[in-house]
Amino acid sequence: MSILKSLKLAAAAPTNPTTSEHAFRAKLLGYLAEQKALAEAEIAGTPFSATRRVTRTNDAGEKARVDVPRHVRKGWFTDTSGKTFFQLRYGSKPLEFAKGMNAVEVQGLNEVPEIITSIMEAINAGELDPQLKGAIAQRRANFKPRAKKANA
Repeated sequence: MSILKSLKLAAAAPTNPTTSEHAFRAKLLGYLAEQKALAEAEIAGTPFSATRRVTRTNDAGEKARVDVPRHVRKGWFTDTSGKTFFQLRYGSKPLEFAKGMNAVEVQGLNEVPEIITSIMEAINAGELDPQLKGAIAQRRANFKPRAKKANA
């Protein structure tokens, strides 16, 4: 008996989970996890530091990857009446949760981590997919296609 005949063969093609919506969803979930950690650190009164990897030249002249601190902008704010709001931002623009509603009102900073957890669950459930697709389309409209180089 042939070895190949003993195997269960199938015609299959891998799915591409790296479409723009999936990548955007993953990026948004990473942003929300960072916001949650920032809020929890502020509630606890501890400093929060985020880093990014960069390539730097050391004293010996060799290039090395190092972590450097970076600034993290808060996703929440308090208005003049003392109400606290959390916004989900894509770049410099807030995403709308519903038509004309771009923020979640919370009682105070202590509620921000649980609001972020709820938003993360909504993203995983696909509830914000229409807003994400709209933000992607709006962002793409801002970029012009590159001009092709002439062969000379």
